[in-house]
Amino acid sequence: MLAALLAAASLAATAQQRPSQPEPPSGWTPKKLATAKQYMVVAANPLAAEAGAAILAKGGSAVDAVIATQLVLGLVEPQASGLGGGAYFMHYDAKSKAVTALDGRETAPAGATRELFLNEGKPLVFQEAVVGGRAVGVPGLPRLIEVMHARHGKLPWAALFAPAIALAENGWPLSPRVQGMIAKDKSLAENAAARAYFFTADGKPRAAGAILRNPAYAKTLRTLAAKGMDAFYAGEIAGDIVKAVTGHPANPGTLSLADLADYRVRDVEPLCGAYRAWRLCGMPPSSSGGIAVLQMLGVLESRDLAKVKPNSAEAAHLFAEAGRLAFADRNRYVGDDRFVDVPVRGLVDKGYLADRAKLVADGKAMGRAQPGTPAGLKVALADDDREELPGTSHIVAVDREGNAVSMTTSIEYYFGSRQMVRGFLLNNQLTDFNFEPLADGRLTANAIAPGKRPRSSMAPFIVTDAKTGRLDQVLGSPGGSLIIGYVAKTLVATLDWKLDMQSAIDLPNRGSRGGPTEIEKGTELDAVSGALKAMGHDVRAIDMTSGLAGIRRTATGWEAGADPRREGAARGR
Repeated sequence: MLAALLAAASLAATAQQRPSQPEPPSGWTPKKLATAKQYMVVAANPLAAEAGAAILAKGGSAVDAVIATQLVLGLVEPQASGLGGGAYFMHYDAKSKAVTALDGRETAPAGATRELFLNEGKPLVFQEAVVGGRAVGVPGLPRLIEVMHARHGKLPWAALFAPAIALAENGWPLSPRVQGMIAKDKSLAENAAARAYFFTADGKPRAAGAILRNPAYAKTLRTLAAKGMDAFYAGEIAGDIVKAVTGHPANPGTLSLADLADYRVRDVEPLCGAYRAWRLCGMPPSSSGGIAVLQMLGVLESRDLAKVKPNSAEAAHLFAEAGRLAFADRNRYVGDDRFVDVPVRGLVDKGYLADRAKLVADGKAMGRAQPGTPAGLKVALADDDREELPGTSHIVAVDREGNAVSMTTSIEYYFGSRQMVRGFLLNNQLTDFNFEPLADGRLTANAIAPGKRPRSSMAPFIVTDAKTGRLDQVLGSPGGSLIIGYVAKTLVATLDWKLDMQSAIDLPNRGSRGGPTEIEKGTELDAVSGALKAMGHDVRAIDMTSGLAGIRRTATGWEAGADPRREGAARGR
């Protein structure tokens, strides 16, 4: 379908007030392991994956493919990511074997204060905070993909926009998953542009399969393709963004033209650690994902997991306990490290994690875990168990030369702030900050401040052979704070249980975010619920709709998996 469209184009709140599990199940669609000899891309929508694969077929780099894929995702999966959001990017260079990372997370405007989400000292109800301009952070994705291309791109910048422009102008079929989310949303139709796009004239959500065209998005992309991302952060596009944010009639924000002009992508040092025979690299703060996944694996490394059955009560127990310890530290210590002292190295130190692992008992739940005392601790901070909501996507790609990308991308909650500007939705990323900046009289690590990036759980990962530096796999997932457990599960499944990438992704999700032990509802893990309760676990069977995407090296090329819980796809050759 993408090829036909291209041909046609050439012719012309606070935690307790938030939904505890907002990710709706969308049905299980079995997916086969994908294999390729030359290149591969996995994305959350088949049209996006096809766009990336088309770029790779033309000799584009993995970065080129991810950019084209992302621009299509912003059209066909608008509830999850796009130009109005941000992303975390990780890159593997096949020649140097170097792993690099960029933080393209949104930032709080200069006018943001600690009281942003308080009303007379009390936290706003989440829905009151999210809809409108108040929660909109400075978008980071546009500048991020421009920097990515400048450093690692091969094809011309404008060529990467062609697939998304073609789809926007010629139309794309509304997928059942996106249609279901439109139908369930209570606020999207309040925005005139979103109402005209997603709903019929009589106010009903457009039907699944309906062909949607987005000429405003195509016009925006043409402008950015011709002029670069300075045209996003200044000029007419920037003016329209500021107008939408500050001019919202009920819930205006403070985002300014100066905030947009001042935005910078951060070069950050990847957070890497050893796990058995591999070197695992994830994102450092402002994301908590890299720290927490490495902590979980550091705790689990003391166990002979190869002898543990993947869907056993023992496996679920160990994952829950490791997650409980990781989240205790996450909630106490992790925030934007330009604003708070995060003892990053102490938190992933092998000796520290070995001590934490001693808290995990065989056959007995520990209850609520307490944060540890890692080396490098300088500031006393308060605990924060604020939940992060899942409105996110993930892309992985490997090119002909073996260069690879893992990128998690987000506008935060579904449909972001529900404000549509020039064909794309603006984020509500500021609600990832604590609504209450103080707890027990102490500042939380994730308190809001001007220019600060809100803490995330996004966990793009790159895995290499510890001895040779050769790429083994790239992976990641959407899912809010559940991302950490999703990624840890998949890593253990491929590295310890020797499952192929698709089987590892298919495996039922499990873990703990510091509270109950969570198992994926309607899976084989339901059978071990009783055994877990006998160990003292407070078990909750919930929808754990991950969107895992992964690519792994094989003896003959690459294998890839896309999550059967969503509509993603792998494409390669």
